[in-house]
Amino acid sequence: MQYEGQVRIPSGCAISGMFLRDGRKVNGEPIIRSIATMHDRSNGLGGGFAAYGIYPKQKDLYAFHVFYNSERAKDECERMIRANFDISIAERIPTRRIPQITDEPLIWRYFGLPFRKLLEDRRLDEREFVARFVMKVNTEVRGAYVFSSGKNMGVFKAVGFPEDVGRFYRLDEYEGYGWTAHGRYPTNTPGWWGGAHPFALLDYSVVHNGEISSYDTNRRFIGMYGYSCTLLTDTEVITYILDYLHRRNRLSLKETADVIAAPFWSEIAAMPEDRRRYYTYLRNVFPSLLITGPFSILVGFSGGMMALNDRLKLRSMVVGEKGSAVYVASEECAIRAVEPELDRLWSPRGGEPVIVTLNKGVRA
Repeated sequence: MQYEGQVRIPSGCAISGMFLRDGRKVNGEPIIRSIATMHDRSNGLGGGFAAYGIYPKQKDLYAFHVFYNSERAKDECERMIRANFDISIAERIPTRRIPQITDEPLIWRYFGLPFRKLLEDRRLDEREFVARFVMKVNTEVRGAYVFSSGKNMGVFKAVGFPEDVGRFYRLDEYEGYGWTAHGRYPTNTPGWWGGAHPFALLDYSVVHNGEISSYDTNRRFIGMYGYSCTLLTDTEVITYILDYLHRRNRLSLKETADVIAAPFWSEIAAMPEDRRRYYTYLRNVFPSLLITGPFSILVGFSGGMMALNDRLKLRSMVVGEKGSAVYVASEECAIRAVEPELDRLWSPRGGEPVIVTLNKGVRA
């Protein structure tokens, strides 16, 4: 007889998220408690969190979180940062030493804005400039990895169980209106600090449970538009697809979800004419951005969160509501650990995005 822990768990990995539509802020303890409930869905090779609204004093500045494997990499990367950005703060990210987290790299953060002259010379807006800069560092500076680059948000990740990662990064000392979390069970890729979830670009962050069988197709297509997958995990490409569709092509989040989790052609053929034309257009224009394979993902962005399952719903995901709070997790227990008495609990259908945003008039 084989027991738990002696066999591969193909549906492993845990995701959890909470979002407060009224803009109230909570510290990281609830999301740590939520993801810890699903401890056995991960194996200690990766854990992480994304938090929104945590840098109110620097809310108008880009916050770069960077891993360095050496002082040489740090020196080289910092020269690039200071040549492109007016940096007001450069500091180590505060951590607390715990025995479960080992072999940590140098972990720094920088707050700043691109030099206006560079934007004018290159005829780029801020966000495109920052996205290109992140790609440049992650492909050209050996041993440096920019793993978070948005405004008033941050990603915190490591090799370890997620509850240990949360304590390591002292997330109880941050307050945010939106949190996502991930416990990793890698199956096809290595467990290392840069490969832990969330993956982020600008204010987009993604945590993912599943496997992407379309990864090579997705990666080759997105690579034609300047996105380089360097972090050795298939989930990274989802983040770049979201940025490409939502920011660069200005699709709505619903339209973006309808590209990456599109209906089958047989379903489209049976739809009413207006919906048939809509889905046919998206599938014909963005055929290489359809994501296949089992997945459930949580997408964080400034002012909101989106949850999405693959079209066949091959990975579990439930959603709960209590007042202005929305909770999403791989398992109901992770929601009940934070909010036992819910107003509503449901399981979204495959391919049906759940999109929540701050209430009208509430500023991120």
